Amino acid sequence: MRYGINLPNFGAHTTPETLSGWARTTEDLGFHILTVSDHIALTPDAHRRSPAPFYEAFTTLTWLAAHTSTVELATGVVIGPQRHPVQLARIATTLDQLSQGRLVLGVGVGWARQGFDALGLPFHRRGAMTDEVLAALRTLFTEEIASFHGEFFHFDAVRTAPLPARRPHPPIWVGGSSPGALRRAALHADAWFPLWPRGPELAPALRVLADTAAAAGRRVPDFCPTIPLALTQRPVPRGRRLLGQGTLEQLHEDLSLLAKLGARYTVLNVDVGDARLRRPAEDDWELLRLLTEKVIDTRGEGLR
Repeated sequence: MRYGINLPNFGAHTTPETLSGWARTTEDLGFHILTVSDHIALTPDAHRRSPAPFYEAFTTLTWLAAHTSTVELATGVVIGPQRHPVQLARIATTLDQLSQGRLVLGVGVGWARQGFDALGLPFHRRGAMTDEVLAALRTLFTEEIASFHGEFFHFDAVRTAPLPARRPHPPIWVGGSSPGALRRAALHADAWFPLWPRGPELAPALRVLADTAAAAGRRVPDFCPTIPLALTQRPVPRGRRLLGQGTLEQLHEDLSLLAKLGARYTVLNVDVGDARLRRPAEDDWELLRLLTEKVIDTRGEGLR
């Protein structure tokens, strides 16, 4: 199992210098992938969880690419309906070329209704729009002259060069844990990327994922969860505990479970959803060093 970090590209402690520090530190520690968040319109609902300043996802990944050489770089996740697929493919392909094939494209439907309102987009149709974005991207990533005709997006004879460095295209991870997200991952994605899952929910969801992919004649997508890095001094009681919440021992148990369930990557999220609990970047880096010494073996892709 490979390990990644969802680094905060927003909030009071985030600057270009801390972002480049994140890039160097995590690559030096052997982490395999870095992910960043996405909001185009930082409306009040999004700002409560991801406060300004908020650095745009793809521009931030380009900055991280310039300060690294091996770690993969991912959107975790880009809000699919909020970018035209032609624009999204152009940005993603350019970044994949500039990073020498290190892009992973995480895509989700989005949750912040006010952000859709600000952009004049129908929040209630975001799932169907994301399906079309994913279908259009496959065409744009693989054909030098691409056309597509859907309910929301239409284009003819669009020249796409350069094509992505990683062929046939950057891995596409679909985020979310809803039934719609599972279906979308099974039908369109290379990986299912659930956010902050609970242990008991995963085995049934993975069966649905496998059955849906098999019914469509597709390979079962990889399982690549992201969990909060919410460490405590005392054990957190079971029940509604999220994976990643608790002591180092509980984190070890959680990662062991994910490995047994077949996780290809597990991404640790240092932002736990509460701006009041955000630490300076240097404190997070020390925590990651502790994890690589006590819990995870990034070089061997296992546990200690």
